[in-house]
Amino acid sequence: MLRENISLKPFNTFGIDVNAKYFIEISSEEELIKVLASKKNQEKFILGGGSNMLLTKDIDALILYLNIKGKEIVSQDEASVTVRVAAGENWHNFVLWCIENDYGGLENLSLIPGNVGTAPIQNIGAYGVELKDVFISCEAIHLKTLKKRTFTLSDCKFGYRDSIFKHEIKGEFVITAVNVKLSRNNHSLNTSYGAIEEFLNSNEINTPTIRDVSNAVIAIRKSKLPDPDEIGNSGSFFKNPIISASDFKKLSLKYPSVPSYKLEDGKVKVPAGWLIEQSGFKGKRYGDAGVHKNQALVLVNYGNASGSEVLKLAEKIQKTVAEKFNIHIETEVNIIK
Repeated sequence: MLRENISLKPFNTFGIDVNAKYFIEISSEEELIKVLASKKNQEKFILGGGSNMLLTKDIDALILYLNIKGKEIVSQDEASVTVRVAAGENWHNFVLWCIENDYGGLENLSLIPGNVGTAPIQNIGAYGVELKDVFISCEAIHLKTLKKRTFTLSDCKFGYRDSIFKHEIKGEFVITAVNVKLSRNNHSLNTSYGAIEEFLNSNEINTPTIRDVSNAVIAIRKSKLPDPDEIGNSGSFFKNPIISASDFKKLSLKYPSVPSYKLEDGKVKVPAGWLIEQSGFKGKRYGDAGVHKNQALVLVNYGNASGSEVLKLAEKIQKTVAEKFNIHIETEVNIIK
């Protein structure tokens, strides 16, 4: 049913109060195609879980709120299982379902907010694992031609929090389902991150299961990240910058305590949260926009901040970090200007 002039505050985890001119909930692929066909000349705006966006203005377009549900086993053998999951499924609930069925591969991605359909756009990742590690393909509908297309792993051009959906074909397709390949036994666990190892050791877990890893990630995220139901936020607002080995050497000479993660190509990833904290922003509040007290990577809405106020704070942080460290930190959140 088409609705007009509704507030999007309940539909974005930042809790930004902007209006949508037109809004329609989509519960099946057939319904999506039907709506796209009948509204051919109308500008469209795809909305999933609303978790990775900052709305800075009213949306003068037709909002397509994707609420397509469903999970199915496509194929399986002794070692692995291929699962097709619809775009409107909640990501964390899907991860928990996989763990319940002893399907391994997504446990490090527990408690990431949002829906399945937006996961490939961002190539979501956490604690040493990215979606691309288990990704087979995703299905999508072209907004104008209404043709269905399957994007393979190579088609998606996944990078660090990046994909083809953020660049060459941005805004052209709506993802309706994602196919992933998960392990059924002999799970390969990634517990290399210090915080995960700490949790396992402190709980005397010597032979962890995928559930143990998931529990560790959930506990860590809850200790660091605010619950969007309690305080508006979109998780990590900035990407961790990747710099050359020579630039890192200069940085570490000036700041010996700088944390880092060496990548396979020799480059170095530096935590954006550390850079922001060292720049003096952690826990700071500017009206109702602020930086979270436990994790400087997270910008928050204390109640009535506008998207423009949050964006202004983000730009202030970027400018200060660039001046102090000569490093540009990019936003991870999709900013709607």
